[in-house]
Amino acid sequence: MRTSRKLLPGLAILFLLAACDPGQETHRSLDTIADEYVVMTLAAGKFDRNFVDAYYGPERFREAADADPRDLETLRADASRLLAELREMPAEPDRMRELRRHYLQKQLVAMVARLGVVSGVELDFDQETRRLFDTIPDTHELSSFDPLREKVDALLPGDAPLPERVQAFRDRFVIPDDRLDAVFQRAITECRNRTLEQMQLPEEESFRLEYVTDKPWSGYNWYQGNYFSLIQLNTSLPIELDRVVHLGCHEGYPGHHTYNSLLERELVEKRGWVEFSVYPLFSPQSLIAEGSANYGVELAFPGEQLPMFERQELLPLSGIEGISEADYRRYWKLRELLRELQYAEIQVARDYLDGLMDRDEARKALIHYTLLSPERAEQRVSFIETYRGYVINYTMGRDVVADWIEQPGRSHDQRWQAFTELLGSPLLPSNLR
Repeated sequence: MRTSRKLLPGLAILFLLAACDPGQETHRSLDTIADEYVVMTLAAGKFDRNFVDAYYGPERFREAADADPRDLETLRADASRLLAELREMPAEPDRMRELRRHYLQKQLVAMVARLGVVSGVELDFDQETRRLFDTIPDTHELSSFDPLREKVDALLPGDAPLPERVQAFRDRFVIPDDRLDAVFQRAITECRNRTLEQMQLPEEESFRLEYVTDKPWSGYNWYQGNYFSLIQLNTSLPIELDRVVHLGCHEGYPGHHTYNSLLERELVEKRGWVEFSVYPLFSPQSLIAEGSANYGVELAFPGEQLPMFERQELLPLSGIEGISEADYRRYWKLRELLRELQYAEIQVARDYLDGLMDRDEARKALIHYTLLSPERAEQRVSFIETYRGYVINYTMGRDVVADWIEQPGRSHDQRWQAFTELLGSPLLPSNLR
């Protein structure tokens, strides 16, 4: 942990927790509000174990949060008060400082909403995603995904139910356990090399890769600060070839590890903005994080480069045999169709969390419309139960980021420049729209 950050040395815990005098005529600085926000975020983690995804800031803020006597309702009321104070502040003339003010405001909206959910406040799916992730996803009739299912049916003809045919075909691309690490290491190295060709990362950046089981997610990046990440991959279910580069880019380069490293360098180190040393999972920042991580796969491997790399490099390394060029092309086409069907998961999550489906109906709907195996559908239902509206961040987040990056006339290099700007900035979904 660095000790050189110049972030309000000697700040007393009492000052951190002091409320703003409603009668004062001058506004507190953004630095002071940011300090209070950090303590509130860490304090919220005492009531919601999933709320704080990462923290690598000054230890005194963690100590202040640990010593914080506030109960849940008081903390929520104080977060609402801090939000009101930010809203009353005049706009900042400097663009980056105004983006910072907007960031703090939106993050506090999310904190108030999440603390409400934890305390039993009922929000429907769209209310929750708007407040937590600064976005309302489109509503779809599940039947609108039937044409995509028909394309998959034509791609993989047969008599068995379609989800079974899909899984049987995908099973041919499962990587043997004894080859898994070698394949992942090669993929992550390629993701990193392609990222370094386009952006300058901190020289000290590094990560450690671990394999875990019994998690509701397939991969997770635990950012530790000092440009270091612990990347965990869940091997409870078989890992297929198409997941390797996706997870390598998404969790590492130019995904979560890269995003957090650039935030630490550009905003925490260079500007001393302590609020970026804490990452509340249920916040608009997550839509940027997940969206940029998914879009980063396409940016690092544009056009035919991903299927070419998989076919020429990863498939032989994996030890998977008996795959013809035609098989691989069908596999690639299937993945494109399944990616479009992922939007159905948002509707299933909406219906399930809004009480329009029970758990078994949600699991069956995921099998039918997203063509998951029963085991993976069970995992996704568990994810929805744990993280709720967070599911929008992968598909909607990718679309929001892509629309902003792929502005007319931008070359591939210019898209990388815009992507780098996004990852090292306070930009949130409402800024990109």
